[in-house]
Order: sequence, then structure tokens, then C-alpha cells
Amino acid sequence: MRHNGPMRHVLAATLILLLTGCRSFGYYAHVTHGQVALLAERRSIDKVVTDPRTPDITRRRLMLAREARRFASSTLDLPDNRSYTYYVQLDRPWVAWNVFATPELSVSAVTHCFPVAGCVAYRGYFRQDLAEREAARERTLGHDVAIGDVPAYSTLGWFADPILSSMLRWDDDELAGTIFHELAHQKIYVRNDSSFNESFATFVEREGLREWRGARNQPAPDEKGDVLERSFTTEVLALRDRLAAIYAQPWTDEAKRVAKAEEFEDFRGRYLAWRDSEAGGDHRYDRWMRRPLNNATLLPFGLYDTWVVSFAALFEQVGGDWRAFFARVDDLAKLGPVERTRELEALRDRVSPLKRLPREP
Repeated sequence: MRHNGPMRHVLAATLILLLTGCRSFGYYAHVTHGQVALLAERRSIDKVVTDPRTPDITRRRLMLAREARRFASSTLDLPDNRSYTYYVQLDRPWVAWNVFATPELSVSAVTHCFPVAGCVAYRGYFRQDLAEREAARERTLGHDVAIGDVPAYSTLGWFADPILSSMLRWDDDELAGTIFHELAHQKIYVRNDSSFNESFATFVEREGLREWRGARNQPAPDEKGDVLERSFTTEVLALRDRLAAIYAQPWTDEAKRVAKAEEFEDFRGRYLAWRDSEAGGDHRYDRWMRRPLNNATLLPFGLYDTWVVSFAALFEQVGGDWRAFFARVDDLAKLGPVERTRELEALRDRVSPLKRLPREP
């Protein structure tokens, strides 16, 4: 899923949950109601575009989304179904909110496991008040907590996912890229392997966007944003590594808490130095840095880039043929976790270090 940079992506979510227990049953009822409500509000994009009451800016964005949707299936060999042929005007700024949590002295996520999606590092809600209630519950357990806004999500093909009004905030590249990204999740998805799923979808998004722009006689996408995102992610992952090293020390919990606070404070200084030097004074991450930072706020970072270079190498091996590429990815998806990682590492290691991402897994 996507968000702006590390904040843009939304971890892939399936809302077909077979849960047990009182609290789980209440959650199941909530997500079912939320999904059904979205389905009830869907309108065909074709009808919205021809409706004279539709604002011109909405009409133009939906026409572009419709064109990108057709391109996804006709050129990128992505699923040809009804997903992203509907539109929903939300009555709220975001479609959902994800709650992330970690133990106080750990950088590992509190995970939630579901029969279809497998285990994921968040719990999603269609209502902000319920997300905040879940966050408060996690805090009473002594956990670090973060809430992320969700502009879009995937049901992995179980329903015809619509274009949401929250998605129209993005520029044209973001909108088209999101469609490619989410349809990639519908094409291939591996339970319990978020790094594989998100890296695969991110590669499809980036390469698909490059081809999409080429087909429209537009220049290749500006890579400045991606370069800055990878660089900032590298800084955050280094922070996470330093915190993990602190938590592994044979110290008292109080000593670890002090070191943790100092590390986060030090990171703010590191960020200013990075922003004003390596990032060339770009302030796009200032807003994120102004929020309270804890272990949970770091969870989404690195997830979407881990194996992108491996999928790029695979795409090059098959000569840029999408059908052959997806067949090879499907073969990887059928492997066990250890063997799949070994194959991805081998693909990555064949690539020149100059073409690799700033930080490797």
C-alpha cells in the first residue's frame, strides 16, 4: 500500500477476517461494517465523469485514473477486473487509521495474524475514535504506539477496490502509481512476508510508472523524491539498529529508557544535519520529525525497499517481459521463507553496488 514516502505507504490489509473471541468479534463486526459501507457508496467512474454535478477537478483526476487503470491491464499484465473502476467520496479525510505498537524496549512490532493476510504489524480501523481507543489500550500494556492515516488500502482482490477521494490529494504520478501498486498485490501476495509483498509492488509501481509516462510522451519520473526517501529511510533504519543494540544490552530497564530517550533526541540533531547537507535543505520530512517519536513510529520504514533491487534485476533478466516476470515472481512466492530470501539475495548480489539501494537488508 502507499503513503507519501515511508508515510505514504499503507501496509497491505485484508478485511476478510475469521476471528474468534469477544474483542476480536467486535473488531470483525467493525471492519465488516466499514467495508460494506464503502461498497454501498461506490459509483461507477464512468457515471461520475459524465455527471454534470461532478467538480471539474474531480472529473479530470478520475479520467486520468481510468486511463491508468486500463494501461495497468493492457500493458503491465496486471489483473483485469473491476477494481479501481469505481469511486467513493468519503465523508472523512482518510479511509482508515492503522495502529502500530511495539514493546517499550523493543523495535519489533506487536503483530496481528489473520487467515488470509497472514501476520501484519498493525491493526486497521475505519473510525478514528476506535483507532485511538485501541492505541490507548496498547499504551496501558506499556507499549509504544503510533497511529497512521490511511488514504488507500487493498482487499487483495476479494472486493472491487474503489478509487477513494483521499487518493485524489496526490499528484498524477502518485495516483497512477498507487493503482499499479495495489493491483500488483492482487496479482501476487505471500502470507507472512510483508517485505516481499511490498518490495514487489513497489517495483511494479515504479517500473509501471516509467512505462506509463513513456506511453504518454512524458519524461521519466523525477527520481529526486525517491532518492531522498531512500536516504531518509537509511537514517531511520540506522536509528532503529542503534535502539536494538541498546535494548540488547544487559542493563536495567531504567538505564535502557534513559539511553532510548537520548538516542531519539540525538536523532533530531542528526536529522537537521542530514536535511541541511545531504538533502540540500529539503524540508519535506520536517512535519514527520515534529511528531513524538518512539519505537512504533519507526515500524513502516524499510519495508517497501528491501528487495526492490532484486525485482529490478529479475525484470532485467527476462528482458522487461511482464508475463515472464510475473511467472518468475510467482515461482519465488511458492518457495519457503529461507529459500525465497536466499534467491532474492542472489538476485541483489548480481547487481552493481552503484545501482543498489543505500541500505541493504
